[in-house]
Amino acid sequence: MRTRFQCVVALFLAGAAAAPSVRAQSADRLPAQVDSIAGAVLTATGVPSASVAVVRHGAIAYAHAYGTAKLDPRTPADSTMRYAVGSISKQFTAAAVLLLVQQHKVSLDDPVSRFVPGLSRGSEVTVRELLSHTSGYQDFWPQDYVPPSMEKPTTPQQIIDRWAKQPLDFEPGTQWQYSNTNFIIAGLIVEKASGTPFTKFVHAQILDRLGLTSAVDFDALGPSAAQPIGYMRYGLGPLRPATPTGPGWMFGAGELAMTPSDLARWDISMIKQSLLAPAS
Repeated sequence: MRTRFQCVVALFLAGAAAAPSVRAQSADRLPAQVDSIAGAVLTATGVPSASVAVVRHGAIAYAHAYGTAKLDPRTPADSTMRYAVGSISKQFTAAAVLLLVQQHKVSLDDPVSRFVPGLSRGSEVTVRELLSHTSGYQDFWPQDYVPPSMEKPTTPQQIIDRWAKQPLDFEPGTQWQYSNTNFIIAGLIVEKASGTPFTKFVHAQILDRLGLTSAVDFDALGPSAAQPIGYMRYGLGPLRPATPTGPGWMFGAGELAMTPSDLARWDISMIKQSLLAPAS
């Protein structure tokens, strides 16, 4: 078994009403409580580092990093470091599509063939089914590791040519199955509907508007853009640097790296509905 170790956490504490003195006492205890939990998890799991942002009452109350971001040369983790957020990136892709829905450039019930022609049963599969993982398109990355074929560069078009032109795994809308392929297609829909490269659209319409200044596309910039190193191990063996994917594999499915504080700001925007309309 190969397990990749890399941790980004945004903790949300209940914001129940309390007297000011009780809130102050609770806030005073917060750093020690979070430090204790994070330290215990790192000790129990062997994960080299973690970075935590805590949101309370709609604001970031505490941010701190723990452990070692790089084992060689040994580099302490720091709360200003960008971690790859993996498939949390799919939230940003979905938000990009929903912004285009709000601009009346896309409908969730549009067939995918309106934007990306040539896919299996593209006139039957809808944008809504892509975003809800009910399309039936095969997942191009069901493994929990990076296979050798994914170490080589690719393009979104090559991915969909191989995986989205196969027979569907089930009738559209009848089952749920997680599929990275869906969000590669969704990224292409953003490009076609907006007339803007996908990453540029996400930056201009989401990241820049919310002030998420640490966020970068590490798929395009390379693994070093996510500053802490991801690690994995074989069985009970030593930690080893995780194998990175080649350029092009992440696109709309997992391309972002950012600090946990910026990830928490994204979550705050969802709580406050400051970016998307309530219906979205």
